[in-house]
Amino acid sequence: MVTELAIWLIFLLPLGSFVFSALVVRPFFNRFSLVSGLGTITALGAALALSIWTLRSEILNHDLEFEPIRWLEIGGATIDLGLLIDPLTSVMLVVVTGVSLLVQIYSLGYMKGDASFSRYYSYMSLFTAAMIGLVLSSNIIQLYMFWELVGVSSYLLIGFWHERPAAAAAAKKAFIITRIGDVGFLVAILYLVTQAEAFAAAGLNAFHIRDIWASAQPEFAAGALIGGAALTWLALGIFAGAAGKSGQFPLHTWLPDAMEGPTPVSALIHAATMVAAGVFLVARFFPIFQHSVDAMTVVALVGVFTAVFAASMGLVMNDIKRVMAYSTVSQLGYMMAALGLGLYAPAIFHLVTHAAFKALLFLGAGSVNHASGTFDMRYMGGLRKVMPFTYMLMLVAGLSLVGIIPLAGFWSKDEILLGAWEGAGPVGTWVSKVTFIGLIAGVVVTAFYTIRMIILTFHGEFRGGIDQELEDKAQAAPAGAAHHGGVHLAESPWVMLLPMIVLGVTVVLLGYLANPQWIEEIGIPKHWITGFLGDGLQTALGLHEHAHTLDFSRWMATISTVAALSGIGLAVWIYLRRRIHGKDPLEKAGQVHDLISKKYYMDTLYEDVIVRQGFFKIFAGVVDWFDRNFVDGLVDLIGWFFRNIGKAIGKFQSGQVQAYATGVAFGVLAIILALLVA
Repeated sequence: MVTELAIWLIFLLPLGSFVFSALVVRPFFNRFSLVSGLGTITALGAALALSIWTLRSEILNHDLEFEPIRWLEIGGATIDLGLLIDPLTSVMLVVVTGVSLLVQIYSLGYMKGDASFSRYYSYMSLFTAAMIGLVLSSNIIQLYMFWELVGVSSYLLIGFWHERPAAAAAAKKAFIITRIGDVGFLVAILYLVTQAEAFAAAGLNAFHIRDIWASAQPEFAAGALIGGAALTWLALGIFAGAAGKSGQFPLHTWLPDAMEGPTPVSALIHAATMVAAGVFLVARFFPIFQHSVDAMTVVALVGVFTAVFAASMGLVMNDIKRVMAYSTVSQLGYMMAALGLGLYAPAIFHLVTHAAFKALLFLGAGSVNHASGTFDMRYMGGLRKVMPFTYMLMLVAGLSLVGIIPLAGFWSKDEILLGAWEGAGPVGTWVSKVTFIGLIAGVVVTAFYTIRMIILTFHGEFRGGIDQELEDKAQAAPAGAAHHGGVHLAESPWVMLLPMIVLGVTVVLLGYLANPQWIEEIGIPKHWITGFLGDGLQTALGLHEHAHTLDFSRWMATISTVAALSGIGLAVWIYLRRRIHGKDPLEKAGQVHDLISKKYYMDTLYEDVIVRQGFFKIFAGVVDWFDRNFVDGLVDLIGWFFRNIGKAIGKFQSGQVQAYATGVAFGVLAIILALLVA
């Protein structure tokens, strides 16, 4: 059985790697910056091994509860530093450390020659450590600390090439927008602070996550400690924080701009860390959500709207990383919609499969950038001839994203679609049906933009890469834009290919190992991952029966496959069969294309209307008027009063003894009168 020290080491190893890279290698041995990369990889390799050990112990039903370390006491409530180990934690640990390890190995090749190599690895280590700390946290204050550390780390990584104005702006945008969502999360925590005495009276701690779960259970103390409207608002506050991190509408605009960071950073953010944190947060507090139909309805509807809304923008993007960014937002919408429908285990299952195929897609994007020098698909084409491994791996990942059987993405997406159709959750039937229709539409759109991306990147003839792009734009290359400098039409080095191959194998096999019913023949229970996660949730709720799992449905698999193939067929007909040259055929849609390509003017709404007009002109104007007319006026009034009272008092300073004696006499008389009256 795994020990407490071993679990703490999963967090401490990447944290130690950060300290080593930031405080030892970078300031004193920067000439040997490769050491920081190798140190990070070694630390994460050990962390992955310990994570797998933890998952094994949890699968074998070992008791993994440990005594927390007392930290602070506030209003009778204790804040501890502790570990919460359950099926959700153990699965997330493997996902985070596994994807991060492969990304760091890939980075050895991608970031080779960068002047800030050791700084890059120090930031990546801190980012991974923060996510692991978040996953392991046993109380909400500890979780919130790591939650904000994830935000700070993402700011540093998105703005890694801070000398580029676009990167600096993207980092600030991500930091500010996610902070908006975090306000809701903080308000939820502050509400729990106000309830500390009520929790203590019931023998609970307002900050312990397990106790927060218990407080919402109707069976607890003959009635929920937190219920009704308070429970709903608590859940929505938590969801606000999750919406910011996971890019849910309307807090999604930062995520595509985050592509300004190095591509491995994008892979880590979009696959296993920051955006996954939002889904994890809702899943972690799912015992709270499921007792509020209103909160669950909001989560489901926001999720499905985000899934379709973001997918539509992926249709018209020309930057390969932005296509994947909107794909991530869309898939996160799938996960949130599933959680809103009560499909806890399928949502986490999809998070796991998404981590594998989305990491592979982003690493593939870095690989094609390594060859072409650009991320603009309009200047790629024909790369399958010179990059056959990258082509096959990205095709496998793309088909998994689309949901083609038997790849990993099919099994998780199919469970979500089946659960939405059956509508077994607490929300209304109409919510389930609307969600199902939206998700099916999302499958069609996802299939179209994914195959469009594959065709524009790998098929046809090569269209010049960064050299042609700069010639067309007649401008100098912006700093950091062509990180690898110019066009190198060749397969990526093996240090970059190897992690992609591992992820490719995972994408192929993960679905078989996790879900298909015939897997029992080789000793693995069918639906083991959804059953494993579902049983963990049942235990959290104080129930002991096995969680219900969704059986494989051939008709639902047929519906989802037909939807996916229709999108694939349309993309092939438009972009491959017709051999399109010049303008994108979608531009013929005119104003509709303009509307989508300009992201529904959401950035304009935020920047011009809300920030410049609303904040600067109205709010800041009101504050400025108040400052000039009230604050400054009050200060001026005080100054005028004391200046003039000084002049008035000064008139009594005549130097005449008679005047002073008269003043004293009147003063004494006033005192006597006051005493008599009293």
